[in-house]
Amino acid sequence: MAACTLLTSVLAFGFAAAGAQTAAPGTKAANAKQIAPVVGPQYNDKWELYGGLNFMNGQAGQNLPKRYNMGGGEVMATYWLGPRLGIVGDYRIGAGTTPVFPNQFNLNRVLIRQNIFSGGVQWRGPKNRYVSVDYHGLAGASRGTFDSAIKGYPAGGAGGGQVPTVDTIGVYSNRTSAWGAAGGSLDFNYSPRIAIRLQPDLVLEHFGTELREFVAVSGGVVYRFGRR
Repeated sequence: MAACTLLTSVLAFGFAAAGAQTAAPGTKAANAKQIAPVVGPQYNDKWELYGGLNFMNGQAGQNLPKRYNMGGGEVMATYWLGPRLGIVGDYRIGAGTTPVFPNQFNLNRVLIRQNIFSGGVQWRGPKNRYVSVDYHGLAGASRGTFDSAIKGYPAGGAGGGQVPTVDTIGVYSNRTSAWGAAGGSLDFNYSPRIAIRLQPDLVLEHFGTELREFVAVSGGVVYRFGRR
């Protein structure tokens, strides 16, 4: 009887040891973290904060024949009211140089800046653990600064004692314009809280006598936080 009990104990120990060996000789055992399923975002965050680099084009004067390009930055905050609808606040800043009318002041390209404040709504479209698509509509105002070259023009310059004006070089005077954008974003999820965003927009502004359409595109990082 004692011999049978000893044999049973040895066999039980052997089976337990064999079950604990999950890897064949020469291979590395997988740990629980490696075999656990990948967890993507749940899309139940209350807040979403986006920051990135922004490219826009525009037209700096009513009759200037060419558009100009601006580079800058963008910050967008979204408060999600539910799984689909969110409220958005957005700020963009951009600067670039524009060609101007031929003039006696030797001004060929001048610096232009815009500061844009807007708000609107965002709608969450198709999504999975890898990527999500959002759509947004924004409305606000853009403050344009067009006279940087004029303010910095040296006394006694090439103008023969005259100084340039916004009219002689063809740019707008400094002003604030109604501004809007309609577009979307493509978010590639890096983790449940962090995503890489690509965001194109159709931009509408009214610095001149009519509504004009331009384009903008930005790219950057999204951070999600808070739970609804």
